[in-house]
Amino acid sequence: QVQLVESGGGLVQPGGSLRLSCAASGNIFSIYAMGWYRQAPGKQRELVARITSGGSTNYAISVKGRFTISRDNAKNTVNLQMNSLKPEDTAVYYCNADLRVVGAPRADYWGQGTQVTVSS
Repeated sequence: QVQLVESGGGLVQPGGSLRLSCAASGNIFSIYAMGWYRQAPGKQRELVARITSGGSTNYAISVKGRFTISRDNAKNTVNLQMNSLKPEDTAVYYCNADLRVVGAPRADYWGQGTQVTVSS
């Protein structure tokens, strides 16, 4: 069984910063990539940022230059530093991991989500 535990969401004013963290635990054989997705009310879940085990990253166009994803492979953690936040960044942010559990095929796993609200 795999658990992805997120932390760091909250309420912030426009222009402010937040840092999200996610830790993966369980009987993990290998993690190929980790990332963050978000879902705003009435909208589909979308990719925010993703980082592979080799360090390759990709970002949604809307967050490039403002958000930075980083990863600690030894600790199975991924972080998302969010700067210059805008009201349109308001959403539930979900941690995602593309990984293999011992004795099971490669699959996607999700955290429970953390609310980020950008408002004055």
